[in-house]
Amino acid sequence: MTLNAGNRLDHYEIAARIGEGGMGVVYRAADTKLNREVAIKVLPPVLTADLERRQRFRQEAMLAAAFSHPNIATVHDVGEQDGVTYIVMELVRGESLRKLIRGEPLPIDRAVDIATGIAAGLARAHREGVLHRDLKPDNVVMTDEGVPKILDFGLGKLIGAADPDEG
Repeated sequence: MTLNAGNRLDHYEIAARIGEGGMGVVYRAADTKLNREVAIKVLPPVLTADLERRQRFRQEAMLAAAFSHPNIATVHDVGEQDGVTYIVMELVRGESLRKLIRGEPLPIDRAVDIATGIAAGLARAHREGVLHRDLKPDNVVMTDEGVPKILDFGLGKLIGAADPDEG
């Protein structure tokens, strides 16, 4: 199922496609129950048929929703409808760290502030037993207020949990 503006998943109305990664397509949407904008990450149809991929996708939602931190995007909901598996999360407005570092070199104090925020978010995840495993500039968004937010725990795993990719 391809989602377009106006399509609905439960009480979320799709507004526009805003990004794509290896484990999903991300849309801006309206949460009609709480009257707020959200981001919805949808597992691509080619992966939806794979039970293991659907389980990993749901695990991403559970890992990221297990705790709250100002440097990690908040997960609000997870669901399935008409063969579409999705995660609803905070819509982080800003630009990716990748775009920010492509321009002029960052002043040292700004670079340290960004690194400190990312480290604080990762430290919280680690205290909760969660490894991100895909931290890169594309998975960090600098909010309009200048706060780094870590996104996409799609390859995350619980520390000590069995990894189906290993062994």
